[in-house]
Amino acid sequence: MCLVDEKMFPTQSFSRFFLRIFFVVGVGSEGIGLGLADGWFDAHATFYGANQSPSTLGGACGYDNTVHAGFGVNTAAVSGALFRQGEACGACYLVMCNYRLDPKWCLRRAAAVTITATNFCPPNNNGGWCDPPRQHFDMSMPAFLHIARQGNEGIVPVLYKKISCKRRGGVHFTLKGQSNFNMIMVSNVGGSGDVRAAWIKGSRTKTWVAMHRNWGANWQSSVDLRSQNLSFKLTLVDGKTLEFYNVVPSTWQFGQTFASDNQFS
Repeated sequence: MCLVDEKMFPTQSFSRFFLRIFFVVGVGSEGIGLGLADGWFDAHATFYGANQSPSTLGGACGYDNTVHAGFGVNTAAVSGALFRQGEACGACYLVMCNYRLDPKWCLRRAAAVTITATNFCPPNNNGGWCDPPRQHFDMSMPAFLHIARQGNEGIVPVLYKKISCKRRGGVHFTLKGQSNFNMIMVSNVGGSGDVRAAWIKGSRTKTWVAMHRNWGANWQSSVDLRSQNLSFKLTLVDGKTLEFYNVVPSTWQFGQTFASDNQFS
């Protein structure tokens, strides 16, 4: 058990999305001569947050600081087809420009970049790139410039596939809420990265209490667990389950973040 930060991740509402500015660009990577084999899929990409610190692009998942959450600055807001009502928060994708479709703006031999889904790219219901059923990555500027030239950029074709997340240290649990309303933000999750189900248990509680996704990476319960050691159980989208015992000491306070000793692989 490790206390990470007492002031991280203030509660954010779903309505706090960052203003998006889309630029016209062509992204592509020379090469995948694999077409859509080996788990690769077609999508498009833009970038946003050019005038913001890339660490602040945690929006709809609730990550106040993506660096503190363990994700670094290579992040993206994803369209609804990928976001899955918040289930995709923390998932990792390998993204490369499709150089064959747009050689003007793609870096010819650029390596693919690994990004973490930390935000939601909302539809405008008027043919926008994030409208369903389109799969779209609105990337942080540092991530975008790994695969594309800087200039008169805009929408670009990319290839992507979902990959396993490699994280440093254990899973992070941030305590939010008040009284008997507990909201836990889960971050720095390895493996598939995206959490499908969560449970909580106090040191005086005999059974696991199922939590429900409130929004993004935030999970809630209505059990009063104050002055108890807290344990957690998580199941990821790929079906893997881990239990995290006594991660949080009985002296915990709302607003604190604790790191577990174990991690998904």
